[in-house]
Order: sequence, then C-alpha cells, then structure tokens
Amino acid sequence: MTARWEHFQHQADIGVRGWGATPGAAFEQAALALTAVVTPPAGIRPRDRVEIACEEADPELLLVDWLNAVIFHMATRRMLFGRFEVRIENGRLSGRAWGEVVEPDRHHPAVEVKAATYHELAVRRDPDGSWLAQCVVDV
Repeated sequence: MTARWEHFQHQADIGVRGWGATPGAAFEQAALALTAVVTPPAGIRPRDRVEIACEEADPELLLVDWLNAVIFHMATRRMLFGRFEVRIENGRLSGRAWGEVVEPDRHHPAVEVKAATYHELAVRRDPDGSWLAQCVVDV
C-alpha cells in the first residue's frame, strides 16, 4: 500500500484525506494534505523539527487533535511543515513535524487553515487493508 493524500471539496472549506499502511501513516498523509492546502509540501525544506504529542482514546478525535496541533504550531511558529512522522499506541500520539519558517515570496501561501473540524471525520481501515484518516478543515 502506497501512502498518499488528497483533497476533497466541502462547500466553502476543504477536506483533507490521507491513506497509509497504519493509522500513524494515514495521519502523516492527512497532515501533508493539510500543508498542501497552504502550499505544495515538496517546496518546504525540513530545517527544523517540532515534537507534537496528543492523547485521545477515540482515533477520530485523535486525528482532529493532531491536525489542530499541527495548525497551532504552523500559526505560532510561523512555519510550514513538509514531512511528518507519527506513532500511535494506546491512544497516545507521538509526532514529529519537519519544516521551516514561512517565506511568502518562495512559498506563496494560498490560504490560512484555521482549524480541523468534525465534518466528514473518519479514521477507518478500508477493505484493502489500508487506513484512511480524513476530515474537513476550516479555511
């Protein structure tokens, strides 16, 4: 199973969706989709690492917490992230995000993501054995 991400339409907002071989890999891809709402992740240099931790027994609520933590660090550190690593064990998420400070002339940020929402929220194993993680983000 190849990890991947995509966007999906949702009225005035946008959906982020990630797939992976594990829930953690799907969360990583959902975070890349989140970044791609703002700018192409491939153009972000992995200069600085940020540690992110969340805890929530429900995997769907954990996804929202994870994405909102990424959004928080993007806003407060004025950073964009192009690489993620996520481990999930017993409702505890240990994550790392690599990125750099926003350079508007180089990154050309399209929008600001305000929050991950509960709309279209899902974390599940698909019939092919891959994991899906998705929700709508407020832009």
